[in-house]
Amino acid sequence: MNHIHKLFFILLFLVLFSCKKEISTNARDTEIRDRYFNLEKTGWKSRVHTQKINDIGFSAIEVPIQYYLLKDLGKENLTRVDSLYEKNKTERVFEFTFQQDEEKDLLAKDFTGLDYNDAVKYMSFGLLKDFYIVTSKHDTITCSGVTFERTYKIAPYQRVLLFFSGIDPDDKIQLVYNDYLFNKGTLKFKFKDNYTQIAL
Repeated sequence: MNHIHKLFFILLFLVLFSCKKEISTNARDTEIRDRYFNLEKTGWKSRVHTQKINDIGFSAIEVPIQYYLLKDLGKENLTRVDSLYEKNKTERVFEFTFQQDEEKDLLAKDFTGLDYNDAVKYMSFGLLKDFYIVTSKHDTITCSGVTFERTYKIAPYQRVLLFFSGIDPDDKIQLVYNDYLFNKGTLKFKFKDNYTQIAL
């Protein structure tokens, strides 16, 4: 009879422990799903930071890496998205857009002084060295990658995606652009307000 009581308490303990674990896992999944839902509804991107010099506008927007993770992996397994975010949360991605007031092609020789193909090559490969970030801790982070979005003269702007690594997610940052393509000098974009912060 004593063994039956011990066996009963062991089984009861196992049942309660497994239920608690299932409840906490479901609560965590719900919490992650709610955070991503709220981020999607409030808007993925940061506030647009724009500077205009003469007839060219330069705009910078930070896009959270969760956006790209969800685009790539989908919303079916948010726990996986969450764990990938934790591994990559020091990465930063920016959309940087160049646009002329009259919607002329900015890669034309009139604006860059370069042959059109050379201007395209510069947008694809040369811009990497023109961007860096200064953190609130006064660290300087160089750009680790640039992707030029080719529009083949259909869109009235030129856009690049900028990639940076090794930045604390809580750091307030300043994106610095030394413009050698259009010779407009140094432009600085302060990102004081992060996009909607998610505590993952």
